[in-house]
Amino acid sequence: MTRIGGRRTGLYGVALITLALSACAGGSDVLAPSSRPTPALNADAPPPTNQSQRIGTGSIKVALIVPLTGQGAAVGAALRNAAELAYDDFQKPDLQILVKDDRGTPDGAREAAQSALADGAEIVLGPLFAANVQSAGAVARGAGKPVVAFSTDAGVAARGVYLISFLPQSEVDRIVEEATAAGRRSFAALIPESTYGNAVEAQFREAVARRGARLVAIEHYPTGAPGPAVERLRTVMVGSAAPADALFVPDTPDGLLAVAPALTKIGFSPTRVRPMGLALWNDPRVLSQPAFKGGWFAAPDTAGFSGFAQRYQARYNASPPRAASLGYDAVSLTAALIRQYGTQRFADATLTSPAGFSGLEGTFRFRPDGLSERTLAVYEIRNNAAAVVSPAPKVLGPSGI
Repeated sequence: MTRIGGRRTGLYGVALITLALSACAGGSDVLAPSSRPTPALNADAPPPTNQSQRIGTGSIKVALIVPLTGQGAAVGAALRNAAELAYDDFQKPDLQILVKDDRGTPDGAREAAQSALADGAEIVLGPLFAANVQSAGAVARGAGKPVVAFSTDAGVAARGVYLISFLPQSEVDRIVEEATAAGRRSFAALIPESTYGNAVEAQFREAVARRGARLVAIEHYPTGAPGPAVERLRTVMVGSAAPADALFVPDTPDGLLAVAPALTKIGFSPTRVRPMGLALWNDPRVLSQPAFKGGWFAAPDTAGFSGFAQRYQARYNASPPRAASLGYDAVSLTAALIRQYGTQRFADATLTSPAGFSGLEGTFRFRPDGLSERTLAVYEIRNNAAAVVSPAPKVLGPSGI
């Protein structure tokens, strides 16, 4: 593995993030609340007052387009602060980050991208919201410049517009892979009627088929009202002759709090039919539900973000929102590519290396279509807590999305 990284000065020692190329190949923006199993942090902390419009004085310019005013301003300020942390961790590389406020609007994002490109930016980091990514992306790609965006809406990904965010598609592939490897072959599913549910269902169907398993039944339910759908699944989940041995429920914590008692009501046994979900399951309210005892879910390893959050708190006297690590990884990636790849640093072929890069919360890579894939751990619910049963791989295998 060829490692690309920075070294920190002062008491922190070696930089907490190393981006690497492995020698082994292997609307609204948020479809659902943040899907990362991290400690409960205050995402609504007020924006820090330090909002310099430039970070660094290097010769290579990149744009960071985030909302510093308007909708999402608190998250935007945290992304900016995380970018500053990454810049310092890389010992102030030959990089100048042009921070542009998109005001939380598509028009603002378009204007920010135009301004950044006029100032000489070679790549755009951000924006945060899906519609803003589309606006900024049209400008950037029209000028032949790539975008590394923070939206979780897979619909805005495109060639040259790469999503560094955590996408539920990777989580679906990981949990189905682990479940089938453990011998679960017959899946039932409860899918919420939402944009998020629709996107996850399509990936789930593909993943089950790819692993040679079968989908014995699937039911949909309106948000917060799963009872009738659960009742319709009774015959495939309850009783000695019931064919299902796994139940997939990709909902938010609030939604799962309605699903759990409905399952208990029909006599659902989580020891016989293993409940399965995605990273949104890592919520104390979900972990305490008897219906989900022994359930599995796929999510990033928590250690990287926890350490980052502590350092962020110490520097800015505020807890970072969960999206902040994306700003850190985006700038660290940029700095690493500048150091190693010269004039090809932001070429599509460089950004889409199949080997990927190692970030705060595991290895990730960009696909040519703009989607990202990540290594994820699988957790089991034990004693009202989440325990790792399958650690996140160090390297990515063949593309599964």
